[in-house]
Amino acid sequence: MSRNQALDKRRLLEKLVKTPIVEVACKQAGVPRSTYYRWRKDDEAFAGKCDETIEQSAGLINDMAESQLISAIKEKSLTAIMFWLKHHHPAYETRLKVDASLKRESEELTPEQAAVVERALQHAGLVPSHGEAGEGSNGQQRLEL
Repeated sequence: MSRNQALDKRRLLEKLVKTPIVEVACKQAGVPRSTYYRWRKDDEAFAGKCDETIEQSAGLINDMAESQLISAIKEKSLTAIMFWLKHHHPAYETRLKVDASLKRESEELTPEQAAVVERALQHAGLVPSHGEAGEGSNGQQRLEL
């Protein structure tokens, strides 16, 4: 790896610490996104550092956003209060009510379909062939239609 490439990678990681958005960090570091993704593909250590940096940076931004949300709640912002309750209290969760009924119509088999089913059951040994009744050759009770 060249010295310039190492510096570019370090500068990009520094930008990702402040902004966990790859496109923005690449622009700020002066590195094309395609280069960033090529580096990730070719350098597992760099990819791992990027993933870790992005995760930590996103965590900081989440903390900051929650802090702002709590401040808005303290200032009696109804929107903030509703958001917090919808996402943190089971009584205010968004619910979806589904009312449904199933109607199942029974359809009779045609004589041809019934014959095919009976032959299949006979071949499977589940019903006796014509002329047979009761137990099968292995001593098991056979079903009759």
